Amino acid sequence: MEQNRQSTVVITGTSSGIGLQAAKALAQTGQWQVVMACRNLSKAEEAAQSVGIQQGSYTIIHLDLASLDSVRQFVKEFRATGRSLDALVCNAAIYMPLIKEPLWSPDGYELTVATNHLGHFLLCNLMLEDLKRSSASEPRLVILGTVTHNPNELGGKIPPRPDLGDLKGFKAGFKAPYSMIDGKKFEPVKAYKDSKVCNVLTMRELHRRYHESTGITFSSLYPGCVATTALFRDHYPLFQKLFPIFQKYITGGFISEEEAGKRVAEVVADPAYNQSGMYWSWGNRQKKNGKSFVEKVSNEASDDDKAERLWELSAKLVGLA
Repeated sequence: MEQNRQSTVVITGTSSGIGLQAAKALAQTGQWQVVMACRNLSKAEEAAQSVGIQQGSYTIIHLDLASLDSVRQFVKEFRATGRSLDALVCNAAIYMPLIKEPLWSPDGYELTVATNHLGHFLLCNLMLEDLKRSSASEPRLVILGTVTHNPNELGGKIPPRPDLGDLKGFKAGFKAPYSMIDGKKFEPVKAYKDSKVCNVLTMRELHRRYHESTGITFSSLYPGCVATTALFRDHYPLFQKLFPIFQKYITGGFISEEEAGKRVAEVVADPAYNQSGMYWSWGNRQKKNGKSFVEKVSNEASDDDKAERLWELSAKLVGLA
């Protein structure tokens, strides 16, 4: 990155957890202006102050990823700041394991997939234009992954396993009664895992379509198991209490939100992560000072034909086609 100007990064979901800590890690370098894209502006402001992000190194702009109108409005507001965009981090996600019936987005889509995949899909497509105009030597677009997308990994073996099927729900327009991408019965945990498979497929398709012509580096990462994150706020209280203990003392996979945020910041800013199309992982049983490595994604997430079909159907659903 050029030294004589501040680079700008947009990070979604920065009012808590990994997104907040990634914002802090990048702002602390003095080389990044962080745009915190959040639903709740006052919560984001309080969060930024609570972790000591310096005034003047961040801007907060409203974004509700569940609403396609909100995504478009966010892009307008960002462009009105006149800042160049050098990196985009798609971090925000919702996970509602206990709901029995689907919840619906303002556009009439199942809420988990609408937020985690469709909102980010539209955001990536719109902000590609901004990233193309970046004067940074290597603009980056980073999408957060999760071990649960991959049934080949221990964390992904626990049922229900992700499966987008032949995308029947998306083909049918993804409105009620369709609440799952594969067109089957609603299952909230699977909806989350499916949305994370979509995230990896989106990253790989962005790479295939745009890396060569734009020079933008597209990547995903799994920073390790952040068992304390607000992602689990809708889970059973007992789960929230026991899961961090289990990850700390049984699996050894536990890492702090702060450490995960630093890892995201590295993938955004460190020259070591300039390979496009990669899925970086720190593993689930990393030792102290664990090093990152390129992880093989699941069979479904490495299906190029599915990536292309998902792209075309998603483009239709978000009004890009």
